[in-house]
Amino acid sequence: MESLYIVIVGFLFLLAIVDLIVGVGNDAVNFLNSAVGSKAAPFKIILAVAFVGVVTGTLFSSGMMEIARSGIFNPSMFYFNEVMYIFLAVMITDIVMLDAFNNLGLPTSTTVSLIFELLGASVAVAVMKTIIDPMAVSNVAEYLNTAKVLAIIAGILLSVVIAFFFGTVIQYISRLLFTFRYKQKLPYLGGIWGGISFTIIIYFLILKGIRGAAFIDETTIHYIESHTATLMLLSIVGFTIIFQLLMWLFKINVLKIVVLTGTFALAMAFAGNDLVNFIGVPVAGYESYRIYIQSGVTDPNSLFMGALAQPIKSPWYFLFIAGIIMGLTLIFSRKARAVTNTEVSLSRQEEGLERFSPNPFSRNIVRMLIRFGNTTDKILPEGMKKFIASRLTPPDAEEMKQAHKAGISYDLVRASVNLVVSSALIAYGTSHKLPLSTTYVTFMVAMGSSFADGAWGRESAVYRVSGVMTVIAGWFLTAFIAFSVAFILATIIFFGKIPAIVILMILAALMLIHQQKVFVRKEKEAKIAQEILSDDSAISAEKMIARCNNDVLSILKTTDRLYTRILVGLFKEDRKKLKAVQAEVDEFNKRTKLLKSNVHNVVEKLKEDDVETGHFYVQVVDFMREIAHCINYISEPALNHVENNHKGLLPSQKAELTRISAALSELIHTLQHMIETCDLEQRDKIVKLQQQVNEYIDKARKDQVKRIKNHETGTKNSLLYLNILAETKNLSLFILNLYKSHRDFVVFSIGHEMQILSDDK
Repeated sequence: MESLYIVIVGFLFLLAIVDLIVGVGNDAVNFLNSAVGSKAAPFKIILAVAFVGVVTGTLFSSGMMEIARSGIFNPSMFYFNEVMYIFLAVMITDIVMLDAFNNLGLPTSTTVSLIFELLGASVAVAVMKTIIDPMAVSNVAEYLNTAKVLAIIAGILLSVVIAFFFGTVIQYISRLLFTFRYKQKLPYLGGIWGGISFTIIIYFLILKGIRGAAFIDETTIHYIESHTATLMLLSIVGFTIIFQLLMWLFKINVLKIVVLTGTFALAMAFAGNDLVNFIGVPVAGYESYRIYIQSGVTDPNSLFMGALAQPIKSPWYFLFIAGIIMGLTLIFSRKARAVTNTEVSLSRQEEGLERFSPNPFSRNIVRMLIRFGNTTDKILPEGMKKFIASRLTPPDAEEMKQAHKAGISYDLVRASVNLVVSSALIAYGTSHKLPLSTTYVTFMVAMGSSFADGAWGRESAVYRVSGVMTVIAGWFLTAFIAFSVAFILATIIFFGKIPAIVILMILAALMLIHQQKVFVRKEKEAKIAQEILSDDSAISAEKMIARCNNDVLSILKTTDRLYTRILVGLFKEDRKKLKAVQAEVDEFNKRTKLLKSNVHNVVEKLKEDDVETGHFYVQVVDFMREIAHCINYISEPALNHVENNHKGLLPSQKAELTRISAALSELIHTLQHMIETCDLEQRDKIVKLQQQVNEYIDKARKDQVKRIKNHETGTKNSLLYLNILAETKNLSLFILNLYKSHRDFVVFSIGHEMQILSDDK
């Protein structure tokens, strides 16, 4: 029996390593986005600073480990084997959660997951104990640390509101002080700003978090806590003088130092607060096993685990190893390096492609805010309105364009506010042993600061509000799923014992393999999206032609392949094949949607006199999008027809569609060859091939009418068949239009480029 628990502890640590790697890959954006978004330093330097912060933060996280040991449940009410059931259910639920949320593309939080997984598993075991053991305490609430649970849940909920509030207020005050032309004010305000920022970081991160450090003795802690006021005064005065001298004597931009220090602080706060999410349960499992071995008790079902509630300093080497794993993941993980995601896109100053779709709730909120703004505008005195407007005048179009070219999403003032406020709030929660969601805190601070900066204009506000609502909704969804799954798994383990444990461990391993496959697929999708949304500062005609050629060839190749596979799946009534094709069609639609969404950015980067080039490029993208729609309108009805078990196509219908498919493939292959060989003067051949496809379709439609008249086919068969014919006809037309637009685009681009070269000479 003892060997079983050794295996369980080893398995817990294995899952912890996976959690560490995936967790840092997911959450790296939380502490990197501000430095990256403001271009405070080269990316390698930002990574190095974050690496040191993460490793340091893990050594301050010892106190947070109590959350996993006794923060949610009362260990003195559970036997050793029951505690191990809880821990195992929690870690397997973590894998299930990660797998489900990755597949659905939904936001999640490791903190929320841990809290509600522990709660769900603890409640499950407590309920089972009260049912099967007449000697057990019947009140389930006594098995839980109810007051702590409520405090943690309230803390997470409040942190979302507080983070947005402080992000908004502090950014608004900062902007009134610095304005958007902050470089003019920096020589006078930079020193005091740096001094205050450093003091806040030191106070919340070091002084308030000192008790969580695994390597500092009690005497030193007591001395620091009793001299906090003096240290703060010395800090603010000393750093203000140092920063002012650095600016005056060496012309150093203090805000860059603040941002890099804030990156270190936030990485440290993240590690200090979130490490418990990754290794808290395995460490608690290890300590439980050690208590069991040292007790000398042979029956694991007779040893109460009250010792877990005693203050225990987690082994520093566990924390340090975890920090190294997190740091190396930060450096080598491709996912962590692809950092410009949610917060940067939702808080950037300029308009552009929005990640979240609007919903009725976000629309109503924006309407209310507009009305509130209009009312406030009428109440405020004219002089105050003029003063505020003069301080909050956003950058003009040219400044925004230059910032966009440099890859800057927002300036150093906002970046420093994001980092200092986020790290302070997280460190404060850590000092009170409240596991906050670092994802939500940093996200809401970033949203608050962008809101205060006026980045939520009429063009983007509804999308930004929708994004915030999605994150908050994700919190509740995560909590519900985590509790439910952990409850179910703990119940299965409680009754199934060893067989259930073995089966669940195997299933967890299979899910890990599946997650890796999902991760590879998502990386591939992200790479495609990154190529589509490439951030080139200017696009030449030659580059535009190459880019457009690649896109058109890819669309044509995919269209031919998907159309053929849809018909094959339909002919064979192969539901699995049609479902697989539909998944590819969905990805095809996403790609063309990205192309169309990015049209504005591409056209904007063209040279100023390239109006015609942009016009033809827009047409090309429009027709590619319509082609994807046609494929989807053929694929979905075909899949539904087979899934509903309707009668298949007749042999005559299959023969007609086969002939149409061959003619369509010939049209596509001819067009591909013309693009690859730059032979764009065979319009008559393309038109003739397209007309051939239409003739086959018209004949097939007439034959279908005859079959309907002769009662040879049913309603569902006719609807599907006529729909395929109609959409195929549309498809051939859009392919012809794509050819014409692409030809005009290339011919004009080449001629235009030659004209520019001629003018230069």
